[in-house]
Amino acid sequence: MADSDLIKLYSGRILELAADIPLVGRLDAPQASVKKRSPLCGSTVTVDMDVEHGCVVRYAQDVKACALGQASAAVVGRAILGRNRSEVERARDELKAMLKDEGAVPSAPFADLEVLLPAREYKNRHASIMLTLDAATEAFARAEESACA
Repeated sequence: MADSDLIKLYSGRILELAADIPLVGRLDAPQASVKKRSPLCGSTVTVDMDVEHGCVVRYAQDVKACALGQASAAVVGRAILGRNRSEVERARDELKAMLKDEGAVPSAPFADLEVLLPAREYKNRHASIMLTLDAATEAFARAEESACA
């Protein structure tokens, strides 16, 4: 990757997001906790979540990822509280389509994931970018299951 490619990929906005990830840490006794790891780069994200009445009411994330994965986690952290399962799944699916299939930018309230559009050309970065929403989607399903048990 040339220096100019790195500069394009790691824009100021991505670096700003990566430096200011909300809801960092772990929850005490969450309904669900999911850890995801990217085999290519070793990035990891752990998501803790509580769901009530079909919506995310408590959320925390432990992010050990590159700036792109951190930026993704920052956008998700700002948008996820109050979201229902279909909104979280839609965000995951739209982000994946944006990166892999030249799909549209994810819809609100996850539209700020557009900042990751330049990463579309770097397939080796996609897994790290997807970690948070992959973990959040799985955590949501587990939280709902635990509520029904």
